[in-house]
Amino acid sequence: MRFFLRRLSFYLVALIVAASINFFLPRIMPGDPLQIMFGQQMARMTPETVDALRATYGFTDEPLIQQYFQYLGSVARWDLGLSVREFPKPVSEILREGLIWTVVLVGSSTLIAFTLGSFLGLLASWFRGSWYDSIATPLSLVMQSIPSVVICLTALFIFALGLGWFPTGYGYDPQLDPGWNLEFISSVAHHAVLPVLTLVVFQMAAFMIPMRANMINLLGEDYITMGRAKGLSSSRVLFQYGARNALLPSVTTLAMALGFVVGGSFITEVVFNYPGIGYIMFQAILSRDYPLIQGHMLIFTMVMLIANLIADLLYVILDPRVRTGSGDA
Repeated sequence: MRFFLRRLSFYLVALIVAASINFFLPRIMPGDPLQIMFGQQMARMTPETVDALRATYGFTDEPLIQQYFQYLGSVARWDLGLSVREFPKPVSEILREGLIWTVVLVGSSTLIAFTLGSFLGLLASWFRGSWYDSIATPLSLVMQSIPSVVICLTALFIFALGLGWFPTGYGYDPQLDPGWNLEFISSVAHHAVLPVLTLVVFQMAAFMIPMRANMINLLGEDYITMGRAKGLSSSRVLFQYGARNALLPSVTTLAMALGFVVGGSFITEVVFNYPGIGYIMFQAILSRDYPLIQGHMLIFTMVMLIANLIADLLYVILDPRVRTGSGDA
């Protein structure tokens, strides 16, 4: 319990620091934030309109410390302000809509990549030096070094534009009305296949290579040798004895990857015009929608901190040595 409270307090402080940076950054930047957001439209606004906009977006003449605590209060109430590009739509509503699409896309691809990459890494370590290891390991290194934009564009040109097997973009057929029916769900799944596969190809090596290296280091341990000496099957020694300990370093990688769900796969969503968080962030940058950018970065930070906290707790659950050490602290 002390370990959990200590880690929780650390991440709470980190969240407050991130929220503070979110608050002070637009206020210390040179120039007028409203002028940056609205550009030449400011010249056609009355002074009363400008004052109302300043109050709406929190750029008032009140003391900075007072504005700061008001901002923290609004964050605590989950009031992230109003979007400039889609005014007067709340930022929280826009991000909530995009988050659903990103969780489906990046969440599913990350779990698939983790499962396949870890399994293939285990096989490569167990059959080290075989033809499979000689092909799979260099190929995964090559795939890991290829930029994601190249993988996305290649898949788009071959399977969408060339062969026409998959749609070229968006999350579903625009002619359909969203709803929990088979036709709409099938359309969503069809549109997600290509983006998910490109993310799996790009992410899988990040799990396969560490798993292979971790497992190779464990194969020389005494308990692995003892398991073999007892006459246990290779699959039991591989999965029950070795895989659990070999997975420990991959837990952090998985937690960080799941944390990036909120960040979205920026490149993938832009290339495939997928309506997730990454594409929303791209549109917000183009339109200089600072409230939306700030809201996105704040949520991204929160999820990354939560992912790290989950990784810490999983370490305690999976590794008794960590659990014993935390109990002594």
